[in-house]
Amino acid sequence: MQLLDNPIQPYAWGSHTAIPELLGVEPSGKPQAELWMGAHPAAPSRIRGTSTSLLELIAADPAGELGAACLAEFGPSLPFLMKVLAAGDPLSLQAHPDPVQAKDGYERENADGIPLDAPHRNYKDPSAKPEMICALTPIEALMGFRPPAETLAVADALGVAALDPLLAVLREQPDGEGLRAVFTLLMTAPADQQRAVVAAVLDACRVRQDELETARLVVRLAERYPGDPGVVAAILLDHVHLAPGEAAYLPPGNLHAYLEGVGVELLANSDNVLRGGLTTKHVDLPELLRVLDFTPGSTRILTVDADGDFDTPAPQFRLARLEVAGGTEITLAPEGPQILLCVEGNVVARSELGKVGLTRGHSAYAGAREGVVSLAGEGTVFRATSGLR
Repeated sequence: MQLLDNPIQPYAWGSHTAIPELLGVEPSGKPQAELWMGAHPAAPSRIRGTSTSLLELIAADPAGELGAACLAEFGPSLPFLMKVLAAGDPLSLQAHPDPVQAKDGYERENADGIPLDAPHRNYKDPSAKPEMICALTPIEALMGFRPPAETLAVADALGVAALDPLLAVLREQPDGEGLRAVFTLLMTAPADQQRAVVAAVLDACRVRQDELETARLVVRLAERYPGDPGVVAAILLDHVHLAPGEAAYLPPGNLHAYLEGVGVELLANSDNVLRGGLTTKHVDLPELLRVLDFTPGSTRILTVDADGDFDTPAPQFRLARLEVAGGTEITLAPEGPQILLCVEGNVVARSELGKVGLTRGHSAYAGAREGVVSLAGEGTVFRATSGLR
């Protein structure tokens, strides 16, 4: 068992206090958006008390650290990345590719000679990026496209004439293809037309914000991203609220944006992001439209099963939320590499090769060679493993 020291990503949308509070340290005065636990080449965790990264540890003995099944399926790298995500401001509207799209895009951009660190690069690696998040605090997010009837009801309540051409398309075809057509028309319109539509919608939302949740959301987004067409696109999306302990699974192609809150995020070990608005970063609309899934209501809201697991279809990862209490030891079946994160209490994690103490904000890694892991004490621990069964 190895305690981890984990890098923090200082993205501008991050909370100034949530991650320091979890770690029990003083805030830096700057946004701290994501705490990364894993072996991503851009920012790997380090083994506490050493200069060795988790990436280097696994590379030195892939078979022993990953186990035969994980190594055969994913190659010599950890297939998942665990994060604590702390949103103080809305993230960009974004989606992630499926395996074929990621491989094709990565190879295409390599052939075009686009450097991996270029700001207009879409594909940093050849991997898909399904993800899930479990709320530690209430989380507010946009996740996937809402049923067209709900979008039409909200738009009708706002009564914005500038939306009529878009609404006509959706009334004629109230399904995923209608949503694709509306989103495409909105996001590819000339800039002056986009600004006019955003301004008209914003005026109506300011009038109705005391009555309509979507109107309040539009006003908030417009204040943060004035003139951005993503402000209007938000009307097309499911406005989701996760209570602490609830989770959501976002498959490839799901258009989403976390708006506020803190959660444990688990995703495939990839950094491929295609943005669609609410951002000053690179937006590649043709590529985004190629990967988006417009199926209404495609986001899955999850709760734990009797074993503490969240059921997701992703082969790269599985997340469990484990309550350790009452002097009872929890035994975890060996399932390849795993990362344990304590978010409350004081827990001892023991493997066949050693043990570590975990308190709030502390995390540990156990490779496949460590066999059965057990937890004892009092607290809440999140466990990340591969999704292989």
